[in-house]
Amino acid sequence: MKKVLILGLATALVMPLAAKKAPKPVEVDSLGNKIKTGWNFGVLPSVAFDADYGFQGGLLGNIYYYGDGKQYPEYIHSIYVEGAYTTKHHGIFRVNYDSKYLIPNHRLTLDATYLPDAMCDFYGFNGYQSKFNSDWVKWNKNPEKMTNPEQYKSRVFYKYKRDLIRFAADIEGTIYKDLKWNAGVGVLGYIIEDCNIGMLNGKNEFDSELKPYEQKALNPDAGSLYENYKSWGLIDKAEENGGWHPYARAGISYDTRDKRQGPNRGIYADAFFTYSAAFNAKYGQQASAGYNHLQFNFTFRHYVSVLQRQSRCFSNIVFAYRVGTQNLIAGKSPFYMDNYLNSLFIQRVYYEGLGGGNSVRGMMANRISAKGFAFANIEFRFRIVNFDIGHQHFFVGLNPFFDLGMVTQPYEIKEDLIKAHPDYFSQDKSDVYRPHMTAGVGLKVGMNENFVLSADWAMPVNEKPYMEQDNNKLSNFYVKMGYLF
Repeated sequence: MKKVLILGLATALVMPLAAKKAPKPVEVDSLGNKIKTGWNFGVLPSVAFDADYGFQGGLLGNIYYYGDGKQYPEYIHSIYVEGAYTTKHHGIFRVNYDSKYLIPNHRLTLDATYLPDAMCDFYGFNGYQSKFNSDWVKWNKNPEKMTNPEQYKSRVFYKYKRDLIRFAADIEGTIYKDLKWNAGVGVLGYIIEDCNIGMLNGKNEFDSELKPYEQKALNPDAGSLYENYKSWGLIDKAEENGGWHPYARAGISYDTRDKRQGPNRGIYADAFFTYSAAFNAKYGQQASAGYNHLQFNFTFRHYVSVLQRQSRCFSNIVFAYRVGTQNLIAGKSPFYMDNYLNSLFIQRVYYEGLGGGNSVRGMMANRISAKGFAFANIEFRFRIVNFDIGHQHFFVGLNPFFDLGMVTQPYEIKEDLIKAHPDYFSQDKSDVYRPHMTAGVGLKVGMNENFVLSADWAMPVNEKPYMEQDNNKLSNFYVKMGYLF
């Protein structure tokens, strides 16, 4: 059972860089907090443990510029920087810039990200149609504590190695009042291989005289689901090692939110198309023009203010929900891009779809891999307490939530292949479209309305017996910046 064992979060270091006092009287926002002006800098060191990634150490920070504060809590410039690495060789290296004022009357977002991952999750195609067997990957130093030790294959059976490189530039302009036009360009680069067992084993050596479950080292001959999919022809030769995909994006959005970060009221909706090209010279393979493809996305978010008042305790209650879908319209998309959730603006590190802390919380990452999918997130946002430390405004919030995801456009898997591998595929055709549902609760700690640390706990609520995630006791814990939506 995956557990988060340690989560150490140092108190935010805040360094107000504005030195000059404003000549005008001090103003306050709707919660009675003083309006922020000038430059503000927040940095957060963290130490965490996750069974997928190991111990993590890193640093993240946000620089905000509010000018004279007339638009507060909106900022004029935001620069976000993050760098972190884990003992299981998962890295986050990112720089993001966001502004509505650099280009007058336009919003501009720039993003550069590198995400190396030695053990990227891969659970097969079409969600519940692909079975998950926890006994194949569940390992313990004491074999007597394992449920079915003889069934153990490898802790990386549902993994492969993936490095993702992303560059993006997105811009938004006004058509009429709250109706906007959107456009963007970027590049997604994927480098994919089988897991490097030698690197993951480190100093531990696999002893062929012992059974796999009797030793710490991974069996280099145990194989993986990714290797099986290649041998079964479900993953083509031209896509198995990744590729580079420049893309162009265009669409419209409608935005009546009172603010972008943690809005109290309003609607945000968008509809857009993303055209992705393909080229890949890795290992001498050339991705064909068949991997050029067109995708369509639609998202609707609604924020309803239940309670809002100037108070230090229980000042805010917001009911928020999001529904969305992504589908392949034309062309052929490589399997690894079907796990990427397109967005008009890059606001966070991960855009995996579906499963995990940025789409369906509590579900295993990349659990739904399909050509098309739909999702929903429903939550209440309670502002529990507001307080000041020095010249900075803080709040603590609590968010119970319910999430859902499902396949809308599945991969075609031949019937004879499904029948030939009953341990890997469900024989019930209805499982393809059966929704995945999860529930949980989140804790939010915010500074100056824009710098928000989020910690969410969630678990699945509708597993079938043969699809149980560690006997239906698996829970997941996520620490990230900002609200999910």
